[in-house]
Amino acid sequence: MRKILVIESDDWGSIRMPSLASFEKLEKSGLDLRSADAERFNLNDTLATSQDLGNLFEVLSGIKDKNGIYATFTPLTIVANPNFQKIKESNFQNYFYEPFTETLKRYAGCEHSFDLWQEGIEKKMFVPQMHGREHLNVSAWMKDLKTGERDTLLAFDEGMWGFVPSKYPETDYQAAFLLADPAELEYQKNIITEGTQLFETIFGYKAEYFVPPNGPFNNSLNKTLADNGIKLRSSSKIQEEPLGFGNKRKVLHYLGQKERNGIRFITRNCFFEPGQSGKDWIDSCLYDIKTAFRWHKPAIISSHRVNYIGAINPANRDNGLLLLSRLLLEIIRIWPDVEFMTTPQLGELMNKDENNG
Repeated sequence: MRKILVIESDDWGSIRMPSLASFEKLEKSGLDLRSADAERFNLNDTLATSQDLGNLFEVLSGIKDKNGIYATFTPLTIVANPNFQKIKESNFQNYFYEPFTETLKRYAGCEHSFDLWQEGIEKKMFVPQMHGREHLNVSAWMKDLKTGERDTLLAFDEGMWGFVPSKYPETDYQAAFLLADPAELEYQKNIITEGTQLFETIFGYKAEYFVPPNGPFNNSLNKTLADNGIKLRSSSKIQEEPLGFGNKRKVLHYLGQKERNGIRFITRNCFFEPGQSGKDWIDSCLYDIKTAFRWHKPAIISSHRVNYIGAINPANRDNGLLLLSRLLLEIIRIWPDVEFMTTPQLGELMNKDENNG
């Protein structure tokens, strides 16, 4: 039985915390930057610099599978960020966004980092797929900006939104498709369409795989995904689908499940978050992989960008990459017949197996 391993990494392209100075200023102003699992991200996560990507690629290119394929990341990418200047010029009445490649140009160390993205794609070890247009619930955020929500405006002035609002979890700016009102679905359809088009403009190929930011996603939007070329969608095994007005319903999913519209579900079954304290992440992830292979399933690892970013805290990147290297070496040692794949490659294999009966 083939032993296939996929590493999915969320949040690439999105702003999180612009700088340590921004963190300190906002926390001093009373914003909640630490609860609801936000602390690790707000203290470490920001746009990837050339050094971040170069160091990551050094680790990935140092490990090959039995077919000579590099250890491979599927970076789930946010293709746009808010254009703060234009939004402010409109007196918060209109929303504007910019491609993340434009955002990069304003961040120290990121000015030429997209060259590294293209190098990773060319070497097939860092192949982006779709995480969303923004990692931001535009409707909720703009509503609070228009009404002058103090904390939202303070964060806006620092070029960020990733704090924990007082109305959390009913309001979660990071959850791009959290649905307050079913009437928002039409706008969310436009976000998907514009986002997938921008993805193709930036990368030169169509996205095939979509991971909803933070999870919430109304399943009626699957048709819009399919209409825009998406073939695969991530979900937890027990999805809490937002219906609007605070209502939810539980929907069961399994790896490889396929809808009539052609969307196939991917459920992650392994987790590696070395920047999160309190756990031996190498042993834990190896156990997850062992379990997946025992049940003749591919090992699909979830490992967020934050683990490999060092612009704010270089020690965070160094620790994450050290443990990633150790994990990959152990994987090769324990399972010398392992095969590294991107998520779309796994999807193609599933389709092939299905067609062959």
